[in-house]
Amino acid sequence: MMRLFGAASLTVLGLSLFAAGDAAAQAQKFAFVNTNQIVAQAPEASRARQSLESELQGYRQELERLEAELDSLQTNYERQQSSLSADARQQRQQELQQKFVAYQQRAAELQQTVQRREQELLGPVMQKIAGVIEEVRKEGGYTMIFDASAGSVIVAADPSLNVTEQVLAKLREGSGTSSSGSGTGN
Repeated sequence: MMRLFGAASLTVLGLSLFAAGDAAAQAQKFAFVNTNQIVAQAPEASRARQSLESELQGYRQELERLEAELDSLQTNYERQQSSLSADARQQRQQELQQKFVAYQQRAAELQQTVQRREQELLGPVMQKIAGVIEEVRKEGGYTMIFDASAGSVIVAADPSLNVTEQVLAKLREGSGTSSSGSGTGN
């Protein structure tokens, strides 16, 4: 009899804990944003990308010039190869190899420069976006805001939980840019 009473007590206790957990879950409030959309439409991010793009143009021109120089050397070598002595061929091949290595090193340096500049320009924008998302979370009383950008695990969600437009509206307010497309999400 005692054993039956103990099992019944555990069942009642389990059900009450389940109900309490269910009530706590119902009190939690969730939303989501699409950070890809926010970064694409945030005014500061747009300005940072434009600035980076103008810097990239100079880097691209430098790489194109180096490539053209390398191609010219290769073409000249191939054209003159049969008339060159073995020593001259070897010397030209070494020269080509050195130019190619120099090109690769410069391309790697420029890539690092681009990554550093991107971080310098977009880092503060990303921090501001994170701050605004946190602001929206607090104002809306959300327990969590998920990122629904490409590659996330959210497969379906109520569109009214999308607060992306709220975040964008706050970012536009902060930058002095107005937009007619600000929606309201929950």
